[in-house]
Amino acid sequence: MRNSKDVFHLAIPCKDIKETVEFYVTIMGCKLSRQYDDRATFNFFGDQLVCHLSPDKIDTDPDPYPRHFGVTFFDESDFNEMVDRLEKNNVDFIQPVNTRFEGKPEAHRTLFFKDPSNNILEFKYYPNPEMMY
Repeated sequence: MRNSKDVFHLAIPCKDIKETVEFYVTIMGCKLSRQYDDRATFNFFGDQLVCHLSPDKIDTDPDPYPRHFGVTFFDESDFNEMVDRLEKNNVDFIQPVNTRFEGKPEAHRTLFFKDPSNNILEFKYYPNPEMMY
């Protein structure tokens, strides 16, 4: 199992480093850890996100399924704060905030959106914390 000191690592392509840093720092609220000409590394909600400059690897027509990543918030207030932050920054949602599996134990609130390089993110919140995994 993961030690609390361990960090999950995800690497994704980006088309422009400056635009990527602006999005993840200013809009998402992530901390920029390192930036080079060909990549930027962020503290993405406690895990490591590395965006590699790869303009030739950008998916021009992404579909949320099966490829997306994001955060499952433990506290509903954190989910709501992120929704507010995205809305205030005029982020276009692929799928607006909605509830999936209404009336079932795995019911959760969710939304999907894209970063400037068409990487798809999903943020969600489960009222039943046993369903987070």
